[in-house]
Amino acid sequence: MKRRRNILRQVKGYRFGRSTKQRVAREAIFHAGVHAFRHRRAKKRDARQLWTLRLNAAARENGLSYSKLIDVLKKKGVALDRKVLSTLAKDHPGVFARVVKKLS
Repeated sequence: MKRRRNILRQVKGYRFGRSTKQRVAREAIFHAGVHAFRHRRAKKRDARQLWTLRLNAAARENGLSYSKLIDVLKKKGVALDRKVLSTLAKDHPGVFARVVKKLS
């Protein structure tokens, strides 16, 4: 009884038999866990793609491409990562432009 109750608590709000039948609910929990794991990874991947996109757009406004910007950053030994640079480009475009000017 206790195991069944715990399983059914986890599937509260699911539709059809998934919320009331133990066997179906257990399958639903299993699949939900698989998707949750996969999407935690995908969320990180999506965030990095967004940073790259923002950096490319901001770099092109300042006369560079994304790849050239990253190349110059690495050669000059600048320790700013893509997340920080993306935030600068989005929220403080003037500061980002000055950073790019210093590199060039």
